[in-house]
Amino acid sequence: MYRDLLTHLPVIVAVARRGGFALAAAELGMSPSAVSHAVRIVEERIGQPLFARTTRSVSLTEAGKALVETATPALQDIAERMDRIRSVKGRPSGLLRINASNIAIPLAVTPVVAAMAERYPEVTVEVFADQGLVDIVGEGFDAGIRLGEMIAQDMVAVRLTPPFSVVIVASPAYIGRHGRPSSVADLASHNCIGYRLVRSGALYRWDLIEDGKDIAMETRGSVVVTDSLAAIDLALAGVGLAYVFEPLARADLAAGRLVQVLPQTAIEEPGLFLYFPRRASMAPKLRAFIDTAQEIGRASLRTPGRVA
Repeated sequence: MYRDLLTHLPVIVAVARRGGFALAAAELGMSPSAVSHAVRIVEERIGQPLFARTTRSVSLTEAGKALVETATPALQDIAERMDRIRSVKGRPSGLLRINASNIAIPLAVTPVVAAMAERYPEVTVEVFADQGLVDIVGEGFDAGIRLGEMIAQDMVAVRLTPPFSVVIVASPAYIGRHGRPSSVADLASHNCIGYRLVRSGALYRWDLIEDGKDIAMETRGSVVVTDSLAAIDLALAGVGLAYVFEPLARADLAAGRLVQVLPQTAIEEPGLFLYFPRRASMAPKLRAFIDTAQEIGRASLRTPGRVA
């Protein structure tokens, strides 16, 4: 009796994932009225509302949450099996949704996506930039990319970059005007470009090494950003000191547009990893991404000066 509702389940899941009818409609290529109609049909057949609607938000009811939790893994499994069937012809295909931190995009996503566009044109890679951690399974992503220390133990993790350091940089013009700090204490008298954590709203404390010990340095400055690339742009403009991942600033450091200060305080991060649930590793589209990323990583390690 519920067979005719199966075609509407992806709509329900999309509304839940996107948090609204208009966003779900845009994702699915449908009109908002068609999305609303699909939701109404399922609600009428089940006999319960699936979403609590206000003028500003859409949230799941208890019945809606139960349905989405049941339908999401089933729909993902069907999509993966269909992708494998299509790939029998030897070509991975389908939509690959990846949730990545902002810094991962230039370091580990862009070169892979560029290569995949040539090798696997039947695969569409959708990259969602997100500063926080999300439930990639619950949010409908195939994989995520984060620093190794941020990945849950129950996920399969594949290294995408070598470890790298976090450095403090400034432009020669800024150093010429304000001098070069010689100790961590000197940072208090410098204009430090702040970084606000999007999820918590807190200002990030700079993780540094002083006298062999890890410290979290509270800094002050005239500008706060939520993106590391913006911090680099401001540092290049001579605004102040920026705290960034070294690969992001490598080209500017090599060209002399930026200089590193307090190098003895730099900590090392474990690098970026692609992570996903174990069953997802069988999907040809994800396997194609992994193979391409690892090939590019090996090539970059053989080529001095390139970002891994």
